[in-house]
Amino acid sequence: MSDAQLSARIARLFVYPVKSCAGVELTEAVLTDTGLDLDRAWMVVDAEGAFVTQRELPRMALVKVQLKHHEVVLRAPGMLALHLAVDAVEAPARVRVWKDEVPAYDMGDVAAQWFTDFLGRRLRLVRFDPDHRRLSNLQWTGGIEAPNQFSDGYPVLVTSEASLAGLNERLVRAGHAAVGIERFRPNIVLAGVEAHDEDRVDTLRIASEVPVVLKLVKPCARCPIPDVDPQTAETGHAVRDALQGYRKDPRLDGAITFAMNAIVLEGEDAVLRAGLAVTGEWAFG
Repeated sequence: MSDAQLSARIARLFVYPVKSCAGVELTEAVLTDTGLDLDRAWMVVDAEGAFVTQRELPRMALVKVQLKHHEVVLRAPGMLALHLAVDAVEAPARVRVWKDEVPAYDMGDVAAQWFTDFLGRRLRLVRFDPDHRRLSNLQWTGGIEAPNQFSDGYPVLVTSEASLAGLNERLVRAGHAAVGIERFRPNIVLAGVEAHDEDRVDTLRIASEVPVVLKLVKPCARCPIPDVDPQTAETGHAVRDALQGYRKDPRLDGAITFAMNAIVLEGEDAVLRAGLAVTGEWAFG
């Protein structure tokens, strides 16, 4: 790392096709204006059309996702596999994700019954309507229009191996087990940087064949989801307790943060790969 510029590489790439279900680690992924391809393209909603997550249904962590050429396959303990055609939907729907009411497409009764049976609540599965533009908060993006699918609010989430290592050192010192990066649900994990360098970067440039520029715009405030064990769905409080000791962020009025939300300035349709070089411009030089 130099004083003038951050130097890193992509260590890992993840997408989360169904919001709040398990992620899929990829060696390469196509970047779109809404983030990595198929990231948060589907979402589970309740009978009123409101989104549900691991916050209230931690067993969603046990829904494993596999991407195939033309379908997404979902598996969960005690359930037959659910196969979803990537380009097939059924009826139009209106759903809510946080404060946004957006158009979507219902994925049909079989998918609805699958989630209802596994999670024990009347639920349905929906697909984002790609013709709708759901924008990130313009105050944080500096007025840049950054569309999302069903992510919480921004197209891409960036963190680093060093940030996780710093947390795990604190967890182990406190007598807890180390945790994996999957608990924080990032899209891009950087290697070769110091802990939380991502907090201090304005833009990241990724050396893909199509040049990519990401702007890091907002720290990611943390809810209880990082304390859900992705293997068992058991909940705890060790992760938030550890973060509470050193990750209160004045930019968000003291909220606990980990990782940075980013928007896509350049590079739509670029192929990101693990191992690609990344450079960053510091936000405060």
